[in-house]
Amino acid sequence: QVQLVESGGGLVQPGGSLRLSCAGSGSNFRLYHMAWYRQAPGSQRELVARLTSAGDTNYADSIKGRFTISRDDAKNTVYLQMNSLKPEDTGAYYCNRYWPNWGWGQGTQVTVSS
Repeated sequence: QVQLVESGGGLVQPGGSLRLSCAGSGSNFRLYHMAWYRQAPGSQRELVARLTSAGDTNYADSIKGRFTISRDDAKNTVYLQMNSLKPEDTGAYYCNRYWPNWGWGQGTQVTVSS
């Protein structure tokens, strides 16, 4: 079972940027399709970005053009570069294998507020 540790969240003003990181344990990390999810207060967890082992990406319409998912397989790490942040981007962000999911990490909180 891969263990995942997310980091990089924080409080940022609207229009600001953050870069989230997700470090995974284990081997053969490069073989997996990875994804970032977020959970806003009072809402279900939703998929925001997906990155296949071949490098193909998919994004939720709400973040398309503002967020970029990437990976460094040598470091077993997945990133989410978030630009032009909006208050509605506020939530806990989690990374995981796209499907089937591994166990969830603790997530990293992103708060966009002035």
